[in-house]
Amino acid sequence: MWTPENRSRYDRSKLRYPSDLTDEEWALIKPLIPPAKRGGNKRTVDVREVVNGLMYILSTGCQWAALPKDLPPRSTTNDYFCRWDYDGTLGRIHHALYVQCREQAEREASPTAAIIDSQSVKSAEKGGVRTRRVTMPGRKSKARSGTFSSTRKAC
Repeated sequence: MWTPENRSRYDRSKLRYPSDLTDEEWALIKPLIPPAKRGGNKRTVDVREVVNGLMYILSTGCQWAALPKDLPPRSTTNDYFCRWDYDGTLGRIHHALYVQCREQAEREASPTAAIIDSQSVKSAEKGGVRTRRVTMPGRKSKARSGTFSSTRKAC
């Protein structure tokens, strides 16, 4: 419900971009971000700004090249995105936020019911998706090809 408390809580007009994380949102995500790797140089990028860059890309749907200049470089942001996708960080963040949303709605953390529509039932009755085996056609001899011409070597 849009009460005066909720309006101020969800007001994003004071942020640089509407997609930027508030301090409260960052407090939820920060513990889930892995620390810098041991050895080598110290981490010089602000990880919160990297997350802000990812949120900008996701909320606007812009290309990586269109990332604003006041956010980390697109190569850095993309590198962290790929790394976090590979090591499961993005999945852990999603799961933690999903559980919190369900608990705030006074529901169990994991759903206990599912809905199956008639289309799903029809495809399940037929045995699901069928795959057709594809084979490569046999190769023709180069001698029979119209693009190949052999020339005899002169001795």
